[in-house]
Amino acid sequence: MKLLLANKFFFRNGGSETVMFQERDFLLQSGHEVVDFSMRDDRNFQSNYEKYFVGNRSYAGGRVGKLAKVANAISFIHSPEAVKNIGRLIDDTKPDLVHCHNIYHQLTPSIIGAAKKRGVPVVLTLHDYKPVCPTYNRLCNGEPCSKCLNGDFSQVLRNRCADGSLGKSALLYAEASVQQWMRSYEAVDRFVAPCRFMKDAIAHRAPGERASLLYNGIDVNAIQASDADDGYVLYIGRLVHEKGVQTLLDAQRQSQSKWRLVVAGTGPLENVLKAQYNPSIFVGYLAGDALKEMIRRASVIVVPSEWYENCPMSVLEAMAYGKPVVGSRMGGIPELVVDGETGLLFEARNANELSMAIDRLMAEPKLRTGMGRAARRRVEAHFSLDRHNTGLIDIYQSVLGT
Repeated sequence: MKLLLANKFFFRNGGSETVMFQERDFLLQSGHEVVDFSMRDDRNFQSNYEKYFVGNRSYAGGRVGKLAKVANAISFIHSPEAVKNIGRLIDDTKPDLVHCHNIYHQLTPSIIGAAKKRGVPVVLTLHDYKPVCPTYNRLCNGEPCSKCLNGDFSQVLRNRCADGSLGKSALLYAEASVQQWMRSYEAVDRFVAPCRFMKDAIAHRAPGERASLLYNGIDVNAIQASDADDGYVLYIGRLVHEKGVQTLLDAQRQSQSKWRLVVAGTGPLENVLKAQYNPSIFVGYLAGDALKEMIRRASVIVVPSEWYENCPMSVLEAMAYGKPVVGSRMGGIPELVVDGETGLLFEARNANELSMAIDRLMAEPKLRTGMGRAARRRVEAHFSLDRHNTGLIDIYQSVLGT
């Protein structure tokens, strides 16, 4: 097959890029042909199709004039450049299928129509809730939200879901409304949902067989399970409200056993949290061998999210290392962590329940070792990269009717 993969970043920027590059590597190694479509960036990996990439565009803010703001707003919703460039790319390479990953804002869903106009089927992986939530994360003023799931996107405007800003919320409302009017998502041949929770969430836009469940995969052959246990609880992730790190810090503070906590990550809450809690807990951003070693020697990995997680790679990675996971009952996390078998689940924002769960594991080394080994067996059986890749090909063949 010849597959065109579209993603706005062509470097490892986050979880969606991790999944996309895993799939890209597999397709190339399996003898398929891959065509790339993305945004130009100095951090990009090399591609033979760079001349088709769109110009670099950031919507992070900054001081710009009124006309520039209007132009940015229009391209945020519909990108003529992306439509033109992907059209040329499809015409020149004639792919069998277009697989979209994280395309919002810089590439925009308008590229879906460009592919369908040329008779090329489209698959879209749901790395977030964008088709049913204008802000993508199903948060309204920091609280988990389901108000837009039925297609009434005016809720984002009424509730000022975008950082409390009327202007930002209005732009996101306009974007969602235009895509709804253009029926961009209705033109997708198959949605790929990385967890059942996501599949259910987008049911009104992708009913029945238009959505396929395909959990993210991890290369278990590249990770050796570890029984090393240096007696610390590990959190890895952004220091933002919805990740629940403050609940975890409160749980540690009220714990009777006072287990050691290590927080690896940075983010907008970093200085606030360091001022309120023991600053020695925070080790900053870790990557590469330093991160691997930190996970390998941890006793427990905690994922205390307070938003509807999809299929977090951090959970799969912890399981691959043979570590028990203590996770909140949010989104797709309960589909990965078997409560009482591979880890423990707790109600999000409940610092007391979280504290008791970690107290239990830290008091029983044999229990956490057993759960860690069960976690490794589970990830091998259900979330391996090989299993994911087999499912991906099945989806492609189903869409193409081969």
